[in-house]
Amino acid sequence: MNAEAIIGEKLLLAFEGTDAVPVVIKSAIRERRMAGVTLFRGMNLRHPAQVRTLTAALQREAQAAERAPLIIATDQEGGQLIAIGETTPFPGNMALGAARSEELARETGRAIALELAAMGVNVNYAPVCDVNSNPANPVIGVRSFGENPALVSHLCAAMVAGMQSVGVAATAKHFPGHGDTDGDSHLALPSVHHDREKLARVDLPPFQAAIQAGVELVMSAHVAYPALDAPDRPATLSRAVLTDLLRQKLGFRGVVVSDAMNMEAIRQGDALWVELIAAAQAGVDLLLLMHDESIQRAAHTVLTRALRRGLLDAVAMSRSVERIAALRRKLAQLPPPSLDVVGCRAHRELAQRTAEAALTLVRNEAGLVPLRLRSDERLLVVLPQPTDLTPADTSSYERIALAEALRNYHPHVDEITVPFAPGAADIAGVRERARAYDHVIVGTLNAFGEPQQASLVQTLLAEHRSVLVVALRLPYDIRAFPHAPTYLCTYSIQPTAMAALAKGLFGALPIAGQLPVSLE
Repeated sequence: MNAEAIIGEKLLLAFEGTDAVPVVIKSAIRERRMAGVTLFRGMNLRHPAQVRTLTAALQREAQAAERAPLIIATDQEGGQLIAIGETTPFPGNMALGAARSEELARETGRAIALELAAMGVNVNYAPVCDVNSNPANPVIGVRSFGENPALVSHLCAAMVAGMQSVGVAATAKHFPGHGDTDGDSHLALPSVHHDREKLARVDLPPFQAAIQAGVELVMSAHVAYPALDAPDRPATLSRAVLTDLLRQKLGFRGVVVSDAMNMEAIRQGDALWVELIAAAQAGVDLLLLMHDESIQRAAHTVLTRALRRGLLDAVAMSRSVERIAALRRKLAQLPPPSLDVVGCRAHRELAQRTAEAALTLVRNEAGLVPLRLRSDERLLVVLPQPTDLTPADTSSYERIALAEALRNYHPHVDEITVPFAPGAADIAGVRERARAYDHVIVGTLNAFGEPQQASLVQTLLAEHRSVLVVALRLPYDIRAFPHAPTYLCTYSIQPTAMAALAKGLFGALPIAGQLPVSLE
């Protein structure tokens, strides 16, 4: 292939549109030989039938251009990040960590992949292999299986095996580990200050397990690792990380894909062209570009010139394209299943089993769980409005259906929804209304980092005799109200998690989940 074709094979593009394939993407397929696309919820994905129609149209364009089938990728992690709505509401990785079940992780991976395959998606940017060792981590959190490297390793390997058993390629991310950061790489360049020994002990084992399980792709982290390379160089641009460590030391033979190259951890503007060249030379096979057509075209031009000028190693680029071609051949082997598999009964039951196995009772000092209410007792549910806390978050699409789930067990349940960061007037209103109820269940969403949420809970604990606090996302919330006598964790706001919570609260389910992170 000539230089233009080689570079085209290394680009994954994004676009805006849900129905027809845009002209710019048609051109990229036919003229620039792009490798494939990444689909995003806010730009491309509305419901399963629409997704299947869109992916089929994309593949017809590739076929008409006499190209191999495209890579079509998305972020269908479950829990906090669900790219495609109206799919099975799996509660996510930290719920699997609390369930402590490799079988559930494998079955969940297989089910997620089957649904993606039915919709024409052949690469999933999952599982997250990061060990969430920093409670202040703003971007990983419940996307991780937990803080124990051995547990995370076992569950990552199981999920990879499940996904790839039905022909969808899994992606281990974010290499070599985004778990111990207190910054979000969407917004700036964070660093992990582990020495080599700690990296080998904490961060790398899940990636090693995924590689041993045969994972097809690894996604690079836009995170600096001073123990491995320069303190201002993200792993995506680091040959020491992607070639010396990942390929030579860990023996990875698959495809390396970058995280999105429009994230602020990567320099933008005119500096982006240097970053793209550095990423390709460092060992990135597929560069994930967003939907700006001018950047897509310029990236192709700049990288082609760099290859012609010898700034990119021609042999390395050819080998990179060979790896991508091998992946695309694998992805073309299995026909897609019927759309009937999406949200099917078996998958919904699997999601429910996972949510029930994950439910964790951390503290029951008042003996309120299980609830034994008289028929005339009144129960108030207080919930924060879900919001997207990072760009890698689809919580704003969800409604927390806890009150409905509780009404299956008790008739007198009312609900108040407050802003994610409730103001003084909101807190006063809840306090006044709560006085008319016998029991209050208050849910939290990362209240340990949101003082106004914490203030609401503290007010209720101080003024009401029967308050049950439920962490609906990260378990660390109890740090903001350490004297809460009753505390549970669901790790998810999905309907399956709310059904499990209601079942556990009323004694219809033995609560057996174990904390996958430390609260001290």
